[in-house]
Order: sequence, then structure tokens, then C-alpha cells
Amino acid sequence: APLKYIFLSFRPVEMSAKKPVPFLRQVISVTKKVHRDPRFDDLSGEYKPEIFMKTYSFLDSIKKQEKEMVQKELKKCRNMEQKEKLQQLLNRMTQQEQAQKKQQKLRERELSLKRQQRELAKQGKKPFFLKKSEKRKLELAEKYAELKRSGKLESFLNKKRKRNAIKDKRRLPSQKNL
Repeated sequence: APLKYIFLSFRPVEMSAKKPVPFLRQVISVTKKVHRDPRFDDLSGEYKPEIFMKTYSFLDSIKKQEKEMVQKELKKCRNMEQKEKLQQLLNRMTQQEQAQKKQQKLRERELSLKRQQRELAKQGKKPFFLKKSEKRKLELAEKYAELKRSGKLESFLNKKRKRNAIKDKRRLPSQKNL
């Protein structure tokens, strides 16, 4: 019998529904857990690509080793499905590498432009900032110069002409509608 009374003392207190609720009732506030996303949080610091690249430069060597391993595995592999998967992985790795190099070039170009602007500002000249369209034109000119140096300019222009011809054909009204 004494155990019964012990268990009854632990249950929640029942309140009468007939009594009015007190005006100043005591509310226990529950601290809400705040989730932070380090990508958008100021506490994590400011993202600077140059510092990031320097800090994680060791990953490039690891990626290079992994790429070599995949290439060796691809040469050894006999299973066609496995070979296809490895080829896709290798392609993705090379594409990521190329994209990283392209981004690095863009960053270097922007940094050089900023340096030039700083030098001009030191000389007392008013800073001049390029528009997006002007930047794009410079990129295109650089791309053409690179293609000309490598000797792939003609094939690139031929492909571009074919693409534009196909686009023009699509835009023209078809013979059926005439």
C-alpha cells in the first residue's frame, strides 16, 4: 500500500477547470536551440578565395593522386560497366580541374585590374571600373588569343558557325507553314 501513495505523488497536479486562471501566471520559458549555418554566419569569418585556396592547397595534391589512381584502375579494368563508371568519374575530375583553373584565371585577372586601379588612384587619377559587358569582351579577346596560340581557332570558329547556322534555321519559318 505505501508504494501506491509514492507513485501518486509523482503525477502532475490537476487544476480545477472552474477556477479562473490567475492574471499573472508563471510561465517557464524554454530556450530555443538556434541552428547556425557557417556559410552565412558572421561568426565563421569572411570568405576570401585567396586565403581559402592557400589553406586548402594540399587538397590539390590529393586530388591529383586520386586522378592517377582512377586512370590506373581504368587501364586495368575489364568489366564494361565498371569501366564506364570510372570513365565518367575521370571526366568529372578533369572538368572540375579545368573549372578550378578557369576560376583562378578570372580571380587573377580581377586582382590585376584592382592593382592597376590602385596605382592610378595613387597617381591622383579617378578610378575607372569596367562594366560586365566590357569584362566579357576582354575575356572573349583573351580566349581568341589563347585559341590562336594553340592553333585551335579555326576549328572553334567552324563549330561556332555551324551552331549559329542551326539556330538561324530554327528561327526561319518552316516550309510547311508557307
